[in-house]
Amino acid sequence: MEVGTDFRHWDELIPDALGLIFSNLTLQDLLTVIPRVCQSWSKAVMGPYCWQEIDIEEWSNRCRPQHLDRMLQMLITRSCGSLRKLCVSGLQNDMIFSYITEHAGSLQTLRLPRSEIGDSIVEKTAGRLSTITFLDLSYCGKIGSRALEAIGKNCKLLVGLCRNMHPLDTAGKPLMDEEAHAIATTMPRLKHLEMAYHLISTKSALQILSSCTELEFLDLRGCWDVQLEDKFLKEKYPKLKVLGPLILDYYERNEWEDCSDFSDASEYLAWEFVAGELEDYYDDDDDVSYDGMWDDEGRLEELELRFYEGIDQNGDAVYGGHGWPPSP
Repeated sequence: MEVGTDFRHWDELIPDALGLIFSNLTLQDLLTVIPRVCQSWSKAVMGPYCWQEIDIEEWSNRCRPQHLDRMLQMLITRSCGSLRKLCVSGLQNDMIFSYITEHAGSLQTLRLPRSEIGDSIVEKTAGRLSTITFLDLSYCGKIGSRALEAIGKNCKLLVGLCRNMHPLDTAGKPLMDEEAHAIATTMPRLKHLEMAYHLISTKSALQILSSCTELEFLDLRGCWDVQLEDKFLKEKYPKLKVLGPLILDYYERNEWEDCSDFSDASEYLAWEFVAGELEDYYDDDDDVSYDGMWDDEGRLEELELRFYEGIDQNGDAVYGGHGWPPSP
């Protein structure tokens, strides 16, 4: 009996197990490396198991706008309706937001900071976001109270909302309490609320506190017109943690100024390949043959991992690795 025959090959793992393992890899590895390892890995990364949680926020901060929509459409399509979490920055149009909501049947966490979406599209599509529990609309300058009211009325499971603003976008402007009023009247189940650098008054802040009775965390950094005494908060809301309005350190830029408009052209070679040639090569048709791509598969199966363990009594090198499954 050969040593190690009880072990299964990596390429024999079921797709959901592979998806769980691959979730620890970077986006670029998932799209450009894993598909070229073996057939089973390629099929796993093309299926929904790797894309139930999609986090391309860092990449989207540096990508060219024309590539973002294409990437989102490709990855969301691969999720096959099982998408639970989506993090992306800088949506440039209402159409791609509408596309996201059309595939939001299982979506729970949605982060869309710095997106150029308006009140109208949010009002039209908010009904598709009924499963959302956490939403981030920070630095989205084109939406206002109408969008928040629509979200509150349709997203009854919402417990977390981020609606931070950049200080340069609010400096010198008059108070705008409409958003705070929309939050207070339509989102009573909130436990986590961030409204840094928002133009709200003390009255609006108190309205939120009295309406959102389950609130555990409230970020009011930079809300200079809000005056809440520590003694009052401790007596009235002992379980609530309030951050701000005063800021003891510098404003966290959230990589706003660190993000260049575009990355180097060399970085885009891989992503253009991913969004174009790679997707065309791996068609969803069941009749697709992988034979042409895997002519060397036989040689790959003959490879094995060997580990150097030192020198034996005869002066020969000793290699271990017995009992380890062969690499795919």
